Amino acid sequence: MSTTAAKTENVHLTRPQATAWKRFWRRFSKNHLAVVSLCVLVLVVACAALSNVISPYNPTTSDFSHVYSPPTWQHWLGTDSLGRDMLSRILGGLRNACAIGFGAEIVELTVGILVGAMAGYLGGTMDNLLMRAVDIVYAFPSFLFSIILVVLLGHNLGAILIAVAATSWVGMARVVRSQVMKVRQSGFVEASQGMGASWWRIITRYIIPNSMGPILVSITFGIPANMMAEAGLSVVGLGIEPPTPDLGTLIIEGQSAMFSYPFLLLGPVIVFAITLISFALVGDGLRDVFDSKSSRRGR
Repeated sequence: MSTTAAKTENVHLTRPQATAWKRFWRRFSKNHLAVVSLCVLVLVVACAALSNVISPYNPTTSDFSHVYSPPTWQHWLGTDSLGRDMLSRILGGLRNACAIGFGAEIVELTVGILVGAMAGYLGGTMDNLLMRAVDIVYAFPSFLFSIILVVLLGHNLGAILIAVAATSWVGMARVVRSQVMKVRQSGFVEASQGMGASWWRIITRYIIPNSMGPILVSITFGIPANMMAEAGLSVVGLGIEPPTPDLGTLIIEGQSAMFSYPFLLLGPVIVFAITLISFALVGDGLRDVFDSKSSRRGR
């Protein structure tokens, strides 16, 4: 009898979740541009993750017999001033950009949700203390702070990731706080409080899952912002140390030779632009889905 009851409970729990996902995909798929952008992002992330496997050459190996070679069947996107294959270097740079973009977003998500959820749910003195800390970090020039951290920690992937994430979490904290303050007035939260659930359980089990819409939208815009911040550090000479490939460095190097060898600039610029635009279009699609849900609830 107990086994039958457990199966019935599992069915009742999984069916609403499956229905919610189907409803979400039905709304999201109406935006064909967002769906195409999502497919492009999947391809970009797959290429970045498998760059060591699919790269035709070692991105740091020089071949001085093929310096400034134009695109050929041997080198699809040509070679640079040291004879290094541009396709391999772009794939390597894309891998590092995705690592910093996604890695910094994970840090931002963790800290932002923790700070925002505690401030929004507990309120009072805790809210004032946490949000004053957020205001202080937000008021400090984020790019300048990133430069200081990179100078102190070094020009490596981990240091740049920390430098980018150090100030980007404040926006997430504000988003989460505003959502938590709305959701905590719901009936299911009050019922959980009446049943004696702890504030941590209420936040993690009920409030955060019901606040994921704006959080997901912020993530889709936060990842490309992290990539652009990493590229900005490369522009001022504080990116990943050579010869490790970096999209920002590739663009700067290509710009210096754009009139003589335009393929050096076009390759990294097109890949970087497609990646950023795809993230923006997917974010717009998600925002349309969740805004439409919010507008219907308000009627």
